[in-house]
Amino acid sequence: MNEQSVAALLHQVRNGEIEIQHALDQLRLLPIELLNSARLDHHRTLRTGLPEAVFGENKTVEQLIEILGALLRVPNVVVATRVSPEKGEAACQRLNGLTYHPVARMLTGNEAHAPADGGRGTVVIVTAGTSDLPVAEEASVTLQTFGHRIATVHDAGVAGIHRILAHSALLQQGSVIIVVAGMEGALPSVVAGMTAAPVIGVPTSIGYGTGAGGYSALLGMLNSCAPGLAVVNIDNGFGAACMAAAINRAT
Repeated sequence: MNEQSVAALLHQVRNGEIEIQHALDQLRLLPIELLNSARLDHHRTLRTGLPEAVFGENKTVEQLIEILGALLRVPNVVVATRVSPEKGEAACQRLNGLTYHPVARMLTGNEAHAPADGGRGTVVIVTAGTSDLPVAEEASVTLQTFGHRIATVHDAGVAGIHRILAHSALLQQGSVIIVVAGMEGALPSVVAGMTAAPVIGVPTSIGYGTGAGGYSALLGMLNSCAPGLAVVNIDNGFGAACMAAAINRAT
């Protein structure tokens, strides 16, 4: 349950459209719902502005179906990350209202309950290379499910610096910039030097041996000399999207 649904419920009580007891019955579900495989935090959106997300990796199909089925019954957006194609297909076959996003490896649902304001502006998502797309798509799908506007720039790494320079105007217009890069992780530093918007760097596990599964990109971003750049964990497109959503929130 989010702020909009609680406000609508209170308006219905004030206008005499529903009984107080009915409203109380709905509010009792706010804090937590106990399942066999999880304890769902339905109150999280009301507290933080971001819904509870399901980390799908290592969960069984049955666990996913139980958790997502319960979340779909609540007026809030549903997000599950790191879901394999096999699990995603099985969940969509057994639960109505779910969409599987194969590149992002995500399941989403209840998008009609996303905030309608779209945030203060547009979040621009930039990738250094095509191999970084899955992480960028995780950020894109998350932000769109949360009701934020996005724009994308793909394959604009520093090996051809003209590729990112060609998008200077778009970068200046973004309210938040997410930059996804592997290898040496230099692109976020370049972008942070081109815009006044806060930049969120996402290192990816893309690269050869000394890339060390994304650690080289992570350390390169953490050692950036460009101001206004923050960094999330390796391959954490979801975390970057949540930070961008918090920054871009209209209220």
